[in-house]
Amino acid sequence: MNRTTVSLIAGVTALAAVTGFASMSEPQAAGEDTAKAAAQLPVERTSLLCPAPSTSDLAETAYTSFTPVTKGTSEGGKAELVAAGAQSADGTDDTNENEKQDSEQDGKKGGEQGGKKGGKKEKPVLTPKEPGKPVTAKASGAESPALVGTAEGRFAPGWAVQQTTQVEAGTGRGLLGTSCSAPDTDFWFPGASTAKERTDYAHLTNPDDSAAVADIELYGKDGVLKSTVGEGIKIPPHSSETVLLSTLIDEPETNLTVHVTVRSGRVAAAVQALDDALGGDWLAPSAGPAGSLVLPGIPKDATSVRLVAFVPGEADADLKVRLASPTGTITPAGHETLHVKAGMTAAVDLGDVTRGEAGSLLLTPTGKSTPVVAALRVVRGKGDKQETAFIPATAPVGARATAADNRAKGSTLSLVAPGRGAKVKVTASAGSDGGTAASKTYTLKAGTTQNVDLPVPAGLKGTYALTVEPLSGGPVHASRMLEAAEGGVPMFTVQTLPDDRGTVKVPDAEQDLSVLQ
Repeated sequence: MNRTTVSLIAGVTALAAVTGFASMSEPQAAGEDTAKAAAQLPVERTSLLCPAPSTSDLAETAYTSFTPVTKGTSEGGKAELVAAGAQSADGTDDTNENEKQDSEQDGKKGGEQGGKKGGKKEKPVLTPKEPGKPVTAKASGAESPALVGTAEGRFAPGWAVQQTTQVEAGTGRGLLGTSCSAPDTDFWFPGASTAKERTDYAHLTNPDDSAAVADIELYGKDGVLKSTVGEGIKIPPHSSETVLLSTLIDEPETNLTVHVTVRSGRVAAAVQALDDALGGDWLAPSAGPAGSLVLPGIPKDATSVRLVAFVPGEADADLKVRLASPTGTITPAGHETLHVKAGMTAAVDLGDVTRGEAGSLLLTPTGKSTPVVAALRVVRGKGDKQETAFIPATAPVGARATAADNRAKGSTLSLVAPGRGAKVKVTASAGSDGGTAASKTYTLKAGTTQNVDLPVPAGLKGTYALTVEPLSGGPVHASRMLEAAEGGVPMFTVQTLPDDRGTVKVPDAEQDLSVLQ
């Protein structure tokens, strides 16, 4: 192997390990030594961003950070979350005056709330001490900012941060939870709304040292909703912008799909959906467009479930709708299929589809596969004691996934095997204030959903994290529900658990890549 080939391998390996996003497929070439398997190495650096939690003075927010123990990591490293502000990594303000003025104008165009800005070096809100043990922090009121987080070394692989906010009264009261997310450039949010009873905001957070520019497109039942206000939204470095969706269009739209694309840079995006009567929660992005989708973990006592779907392409989609129950896959009566026109948002009310049992929704093509995105709006309770949460379509757990901020009571883990059966290991970490980790293994039958009996750390004090690891069988999808009753209102929030991207493929050091010269 010549020097050029060795340099290429070293560069790809370093990029993959640092970013967590790079991977390299092995070239198809002749020869016995050109098809060696790629190695899985822990990522060495990752970013997570948390949106500003609430505009309510009654808001009480808990942050929980957790990194699972990963073999092969270095001994060093750190992780921290700091308040978003327009500052460079060294704490100096790197946004020029013109950028600041443009950003302020963009914030006024897009919504009632502007971005959180400032050049002051911020003290970390949360600093984990060691992998395998959660760390928590709390904030109160309406002024809590968005957070920008970075983890390096042994804290990077599988780093998870949960933001959970409880609001006792007012618009959007309830339990609002979100898994703080990695930055990206493309997001789909079926299930948003600009109906008069809803107040929905898109939160865009920029982790980088240069400004990002994003566009927001809205799609209703008749297609794209024309608007120029959502174009060219500037997010200054290390800052957050919040856009009120109803300011982007003239007429209310009950069921919307929001598409966020980033022209320059990258952002984390989330939609906060607040309802005057049904409470509120965070709407996380749907898994990317695909022909088949899994929406895991519908609460067994759900009183109303609405499916919202959208086709980004030019062909209509015809979907078979099925429910994975504890005993197998069934078809909801009267809702066997769903037709979604290209470029339009479709919605169907499924009622109390779970009928007292654990369930997950499975969407598959009736014929030719057409990529779609989808989410569920789920309601628990009755009358004036109702609460809302959202379940977007999600990717499989993959190698590992983690849900932070679990309590001694009020945590439910749903596991679904949509195809083949599977065996899954679930580990409960040590508690944030004490306790010993515990694990259990579960066997899932094909086409079923299980709300599993969770392992709980011995001597638990504080909160703990749940780590899900498939051991064998087919793909597994998962979600975690947190619940807390307040004044008779069944407050709850659901987070899906896709792969934590804690490792990345890099080529074998002895692989011959001379074909790439």
